[in-house]
Amino acid sequence: MELGGAYYCFCSSERISSLKDENGNTRYDKHCLNLTKEEIKAKIDAGEKYVIRQNIPLEGSGSYHDLVYGDITVDYKDIEDGILLKSDGMPTYNFANVIDDHLMGITHVIRGTEYLSSTPKYNLMYDAFGWERPVYIHLPVIMKDATRKLSKRYGDASYADFVQKGYVKQAIINYIALLGWSPKENQEKMSLSELVEKFSLEGISKSPSIFDDVKLRWLSGEYIKEMSFDEFKTLSYPFFKASKAYGKYDEDKLLTLAKSRVQIYSEIPSKIDFLEEFDKFDLSLFENAKQKSSVELAKQVLPKIIETLQGVTEWNNSKLFEVLVNLSASLEIKKQALLWITRIALTGLESTAGGATEVADVLGKEETLRRLNFSLNLLA
Repeated sequence: MELGGAYYCFCSSERISSLKDENGNTRYDKHCLNLTKEEIKAKIDAGEKYVIRQNIPLEGSGSYHDLVYGDITVDYKDIEDGILLKSDGMPTYNFANVIDDHLMGITHVIRGTEYLSSTPKYNLMYDAFGWERPVYIHLPVIMKDATRKLSKRYGDASYADFVQKGYVKQAIINYIALLGWSPKENQEKMSLSELVEKFSLEGISKSPSIFDDVKLRWLSGEYIKEMSFDEFKTLSYPFFKASKAYGKYDEDKLLTLAKSRVQIYSEIPSKIDFLEEFDKFDLSLFENAKQKSSVELAKQVLPKIIETLQGVTEWNNSKLFEVLVNLSASLEIKKQALLWITRIALTGLESTAGGATEVADVLGKEETLRRLNFSLNLLA
């Protein structure tokens, strides 16, 4: 106030609400700006409530340079004399922010583009105190869609929410870093160290970016594909434990089944729970023209499949696949047809994570033969 950057305001809320500009918006009219020291003291002594307002010039404009958007100029007539100290003596964010940044020695202020037009009012405070202005870097906001900004206030997910949903942490960081910024090489998948190495302000876009959950899921899936099995098992285990199949089959075989088929860890139960949902099913699932399969063919070959698998002693995916392919050749039928029939008989489902021999490997010999015989009885 002593430097002319602010002044006492004793106006009532009723008076302020009655002030409207040409657009019908409430706008303070500097009514208390020219009160004398004696008038101010008399009002304070009388117990009148007051706030401290910033004194924005009536004419001219405020200019500054932003490292992303270049030179920005805002007319002072478009900035209102905002409140710096409230009637209870507490500072508003706008005032506390400037003081706090100065006292902490902040040299660069990085924030969203919604502050581009209000930055001159912060600069007026820096100038009034005789402080050095910080360097400004305004970033494009992330949008939920073409009209709405992504906001936690409206229930949009945060970083922690995506972690809890099972997205790979590195993928979240990677994806968010590419919203509004792109490297010169147009590379999409990068580690944190690569992001640091390649980052430059020149790559920042001036336009908002729309958050695409589908793209994030894809990127998360790419990270999972490239993980070692041991890393995947460690990171996915809390989600794996939520599966109905947990504790009932070989863990490594179950997770191997899921690893190449999930994009986020929380999908694991939905990919493997089918193993625990086997019961009577629609026999028309055996009908598949593309795979050259039919109910009649299933009736003919299922007994052969059971007989062949009963003699298998080395129970693993590779061996089972080899045995069934050889069987299809001896029966002179397409291997796709035989494998289709085997998988339908094992799961009762049109589509599953894992083919016939992968599922049989997880189920084990005893359960595999039980299910095949169950399906054979349905066909009888």
